[in-house]
Amino acid sequence: MGNIRRTLLLTQELTEQYPDASILIVTGSPMIHDFRIPKGIDYIKLPCLDRIDVDCYEPQYLPSCSTEVKRTRRTILEKAVLGFNPDLMIVDKQPAGVGSELLDTLQAMQRERCSTKLVLGVRDILDEPERTRSSLRRAYFFETIMRYYNEVWIYGERSIFDPIREYGFPDAVARKTQFCGYLKRPTVVVPRNGGSPNVLVTAGGGGDGSKMIETYLEGLADLSGPPAMQTTIMFGPHMPADCRAAMIGRYGDLSGVTFLDFESDLTRRYAEADVVVSMAGYNTVCELLSSGRRAVLVPRAEPVREQLMRARLFAARGYFDLVEPQDLKPQVLLSKVRAAFERGPITKMPVDLGGLPRIRERVRKLLRGGLSPLQQDCYDQDQLAVAALPMW
Repeated sequence: MGNIRRTLLLTQELTEQYPDASILIVTGSPMIHDFRIPKGIDYIKLPCLDRIDVDCYEPQYLPSCSTEVKRTRRTILEKAVLGFNPDLMIVDKQPAGVGSELLDTLQAMQRERCSTKLVLGVRDILDEPERTRSSLRRAYFFETIMRYYNEVWIYGERSIFDPIREYGFPDAVARKTQFCGYLKRPTVVVPRNGGSPNVLVTAGGGGDGSKMIETYLEGLADLSGPPAMQTTIMFGPHMPADCRAAMIGRYGDLSGVTFLDFESDLTRRYAEADVVVSMAGYNTVCELLSSGRRAVLVPRAEPVREQLMRARLFAARGYFDLVEPQDLKPQVLLSKVRAAFERGPITKMPVDLGGLPRIRERVRKLLRGGLSPLQQDCYDQDQLAVAALPMW
């Protein structure tokens, strides 16, 4: 779910910059239907893929038609991009797409001599360096960027993690790379009337967050009396129904606990919370950084170690607390939550959250600087077509 949330944030920023722009999102996310899509933005839904292992994706809902589903995705991508003929195309994470499914489209664009500016958007951390370098070589990551892309945007801060160094970007790709900063999320202020402190426990998409939530609930159940805090549990849309039902059946009568399935916008929930217990996905961490809330991070460590690396980096800087995967026990988690209460809110987060303004500037320069004089004469910067592709 993280890819589509990040994509929607970028598209909303672009519609503010260019109110008459036409933006087409091409995505395999099954959650796209649950988000409010602003005017000027539309989407094409691809058949869903699910990550089975590192660099291995298979159909999520049509497992017996793997070849057909992947062929269909390739065809839709090519027809959509060539038909829409965007001025700017932003691709998420994988320059050639999942399993190189975008490569035919890129080659066709080159044959047609499309004037589209291509940008690859990459989150701060992909995976541990050694494994990532191997994965990037197998996917011809750098060769694809050098041949087809104008720029690479890193949605992170180089002083926290430097993918150019850690992943061995060649000089030609490093020269195309821009560090934009983390992507600040909107925030709201909610009046506080005293009373018990509030904890928000969120599993993001929820596909693999059941252990974190159950561990927290078990910690509450083991207390000798009623908990001294109010808790909101946000399961997430991908939480398996049987896991959700089992937890509600076992812990549904706990005092001060509210169970919710999914909300597309957690802005108000963050504002209401004193402490957040969450995993360490990119979008969740950006929301925490933006809100200034204390958090206890419980990262996943497989199939990639991206979350674990991110959680350790931010914990080492004192921004958040961390529970290592092997230490995830009820008493440990509850003690971390209590400690976060005592530390109080963060008054100023010393992290670069200027990603969105910098992206605005990069878009402006790309669309102006790369045009021929003939194109410049007839070019209306307020009427753009932008294609955004979160590639799952």
